[in-house]
Amino acid sequence: MEQQAEARRNAVPQHVVDAVLIPQAADEAQDAEFRVSPRIEDWIGVIVMVLLVGITFANVVVRYFTDESFAWTEEFSVFLMIVLALVAGSAAVARDRNIRIEFFFERGSEARQKRLAILSALGVAVMFIALAVLGARITWDEYTYGETSPGIGVPSWWYSVWLPVLSAGIALRAFGLMARNVRALKALHAGKAADKTAEQAQ
Repeated sequence: MEQQAEARRNAVPQHVVDAVLIPQAADEAQDAEFRVSPRIEDWIGVIVMVLLVGITFANVVVRYFTDESFAWTEEFSVFLMIVLALVAGSAAVARDRNIRIEFFFERGSEARQKRLAILSALGVAVMFIALAVLGARITWDEYTYGETSPGIGVPSWWYSVWLPVLSAGIALRAFGLMARNVRALKALHAGKAADKTAEQAQ
């Protein structure tokens, strides 16, 4: 009896299990279906966050003890935050977690939802392809004219080159999402056609 009472006290509430464990298991199952797992973006994001925390902490300590700060920390931190935003965006696109208006998306049939998802993924891909092209032009200009960063004087293209690279990665993730939705839509139509054939046969 005492063991059962202790087990009840230590038990996790069911709503916590439903809210945490089940989505996590679903994410792991979904990530296994990717040719290139979005866990890559997750780990890059973790590394960037660790660097940001370390740089900020070191800058605070140095400023507290010396009344000065590292000249490069602000410049490098801004660069890392941009990288973090793009990497997180790539993971969100891969897992279909982009912000959208659910009021419109959830209305209508499943086929309509798949069509809207395809259109949304195509829009994301087009936007980030444009961003990659424009970012590549900026990077090339900075490389050609030898521009340097204002903080520590390193070549500016060392920072800007990651904009077209990561934007192209997001565009590829969007194309992958679009392809999965196209396959799902085809499977949905094939299933409906099979059901009609079965009804006519009866």
